[in-house]
Amino acid sequence: MKKKLLTPAECCLHIIDPQQSLMAHIHQAERVVKVIKFMLAGAKILNIPVIANTQYKKGLGGYVAELEVLMEGLPRPDKTEFGALANPETCLLVDGLPLTVNTMIIVGVETHICVYQTAIGYLGRGLTPWIVADGTSARYPEHHELGLAALRTAGAAIGPAEMIIYELLGRAGTPQFKEILPFILELNR
Repeated sequence: MKKKLLTPAECCLHIIDPQQSLMAHIHQAERVVKVIKFMLAGAKILNIPVIANTQYKKGLGGYVAELEVLMEGLPRPDKTEFGALANPETCLLVDGLPLTVNTMIIVGVETHICVYQTAIGYLGRGLTPWIVADGTSARYPEHHELGLAALRTAGAAIGPAEMIIYELLGRAGTPQFKEILPFILELNR
């Protein structure tokens, strides 16, 4: 199979369940939130559509405060299903994406449950899940690692946030690169 570098027109960012009650128990939650903020900034700068979900918001609450303020205007269906594509409202959003979108960039929690089942749903639709390894986690580090291993075996692409952002940028010196550079520097602090 030939591999080529992605372009922003081929991608959508999917944010899965970084909610207050859940994130309080997630390994390296601060890192995950920082990476999600970075990916949101990148999506905005590169004009990449964003879909988000909450898991049973009534019980688990909204997103952590740092992310909640960034969610205005973004579609965010609440689900009780673990795999986001088992949720009819989420499926409608995915169905409404531009036809050029073939890769779903996934961040959120938990790697071995909702991230995994959502990625499997995308594979079933013929889309490539691209898991941002440092933008996902679980309550236990071994569950995160086992989830990533299962995702890799299933056919998902996996890598760090910088890897996908630099791939989507393609080169330095562009207006988009200059706009995202402060976010890259912040990510590495």
